[in-house]
Amino acid sequence: MMNTKTTDTTATDSTAQLDGLAPLADPHVREFVAGARLAHLATADAAGAPHNIPLCYRFDGERIYFAIDEKPKRKSVLGLKRMRNIAENPRVAFVIDHYEEDWSQLAYVLIRGQARVVEDPEEYLVALRHLRDKYLLYRTMNFTPEANPIVKIEPESVHAWGARFQQG
Repeated sequence: MMNTKTTDTTATDSTAQLDGLAPLADPHVREFVAGARLAHLATADAAGAPHNIPLCYRFDGERIYFAIDEKPKRKSVLGLKRMRNIAENPRVAFVIDHYEEDWSQLAYVLIRGQARVVEDPEEYLVALRHLRDKYLLYRTMNFTPEANPIVKIEPESVHAWGARFQQG
């Protein structure tokens, strides 16, 4: 079993655990979050029923953005469970993780925050441009704010775990 090091205590092993918003100031955490291709979004409806999905996203150094893209969906955009949940309960959790058979390389970052649909046209276009820079398939899709909303997550707490986040 791996021991952990928290920001409050010291330990002698190779695992770090960081909490609060401070982890986003750590360049290793920022690089890990920005560089990953896939994350998992957890939402809950007003009654607290959980829903978790994988998705593409962009981290701008402070906030997370994701779009409802043109992949086939069984429901309308606003009928999607994640969008209904965000409308009912904007509190979300966002997990970026890394797995390897070498468990010393395991890592994850959990970001909890408030999600909302981006309504500002300029912010929408900037977020879309960056999503298209990261995901080439997005360049072939036609996005409109009505058909393809972009959601912004404002972090309230961040938990980073793994040896790669070891502090000093």
